[in-house]
Amino acid sequence: MESFPGTFTAMPDKDPDVIVIGAGPNGLVAGCMLAKRGFRVLVLEANPRRPGGALSSEEATLPGFTHDVGAAFFPFATASPAFRELGLEGHGVTWAHARYESCHPAPDGTFATISRDTDRDASLFGSAKDGDAWRKLASWHRAIEPRFYRLLLGTFPSFAPVFALGPAHLLRLARIFTTSARGFSERFFESAAARRVVPGLGLHADVGPEDRFGAALGYVLGLGATTGGYPVSVGGAQRITNALVRILEAHGGKLRLGARVAKVAVSERRIAGVTLDDGEEIKVRGAVVADTGATSLLLDLIGKRHLPGGIARRLSRFEQGWGTFKVDWALSAAVPWGVEAARESAVVHAGDSVDDLVKFTREVRQGRLPEHPYLVIGQQSLADPSRAPPGNHTLYAYTHVPPSIEGGWETHRESFTDRLEARIEELAPGFRSCVLGRRSVTPDDLQTMDANLVGGDIGGGSNAWNHQLLFRPIFPYFRYRMPVRGLYLCSSYAHPGAGVHGMCGYNAAAVVARDLG
Repeated sequence: MESFPGTFTAMPDKDPDVIVIGAGPNGLVAGCMLAKRGFRVLVLEANPRRPGGALSSEEATLPGFTHDVGAAFFPFATASPAFRELGLEGHGVTWAHARYESCHPAPDGTFATISRDTDRDASLFGSAKDGDAWRKLASWHRAIEPRFYRLLLGTFPSFAPVFALGPAHLLRLARIFTTSARGFSERFFESAAARRVVPGLGLHADVGPEDRFGAALGYVLGLGATTGGYPVSVGGAQRITNALVRILEAHGGKLRLGARVAKVAVSERRIAGVTLDDGEEIKVRGAVVADTGATSLLLDLIGKRHLPGGIARRLSRFEQGWGTFKVDWALSAAVPWGVEAARESAVVHAGDSVDDLVKFTREVRQGRLPEHPYLVIGQQSLADPSRAPPGNHTLYAYTHVPPSIEGGWETHRESFTDRLEARIEELAPGFRSCVLGRRSVTPDDLQTMDANLVGGDIGGGSNAWNHQLLFRPIFPYFRYRMPVRGLYLCSSYAHPGAGVHGMCGYNAAAVVARDLG
């Protein structure tokens, strides 16, 4: 396992041009891009041991077993303009793939599988007819993907990518994106196995199968898997963070650990610097760029008195996404899935049917622990054997839950972990006999680890349609500039939102660079 080297950077001898609050992937990307442009950049990270936020790895269960703390699979690894420009592969990052990207099995033995080779593997997508429909969709997506990603990931609004796509493709995308995930699946597919794929992928965030405009997220994750796939970072997600730190420092940027920002100073309606929780004051010449939650930045670090009328009130009602409950396992053998294709899939999604996913969504929204939890299950060690001792494997799974629960999470930690294990056992009889060790992570644990993960929300706030585009994080502050001059938001709470693509930081850095001349 590659850990963070633990370097400590001394304060620069001059005030920085830009201070970045938070060394998550977006904060580091913003810092790298601004340092490349010649600005003096100082990145302040509250964690005293490592940068990266949820983009990290550790031996969470037993010695020799490397588990990703948060993000583990990277659909935008090669498609992200930020990662392409920074050249992560030249700084220690190697990507690895399993044979299949995603498998969606059910206890009745039916399944659908997503592969980067749709000509070879479309027959595994529920039925022959559905496989043909999926192959045609994938072929169309592959043809438009570079133009589509420029539209999806760039600063909103951006008209050049719209014109590049053309009216016919835009109309077809609009027809898909304006329907629910269930409506999309019923329109395109006939088998229950194929119909649960896109709704299941939408539940990576708080987007239910019957939600308005809900097909968009499932489409992006599903069709994107047929091109870039779901690769893992060999050695663990920490290597991505370490590469970003190397790039930052290679261009003169500085990273300081154990530096928690308590207040952002405002003078004459403009950013003046920051104050750390130990009282130290750091002045800034140009801008403060925050890889933080939107409400935390504006209500806590800035304060209501510096905000325009009504913004504080609206922020107090800001809608976070669902909580997340995650389990890591150390295994003596690979998971004995009943469906053969699942044994070679990077990710396995447990959701028996669209109705099963609808019930799960309803339970979480009602504040109840789901009886039959939907699971995203990651098999990193299939693609990267270095994650475990020879012959052994790692596994992780997460599901969505209410951010808080009656009795507190410690009351439910072990019993709910058992429920997740039982869910996997349904699909892989004998799984429990392979478990050598396990660790569960509650929403409270996630927020303690990373203050941005409020209530275990891993999506940077709700990902419902009314929290996207010009509503992200709050209208009219959707183009990274915040209500105080010189203050910018670069976290996943800004467009284009959740996912390790670095584009929130990349886009914010471009705006900062223009504003600072």
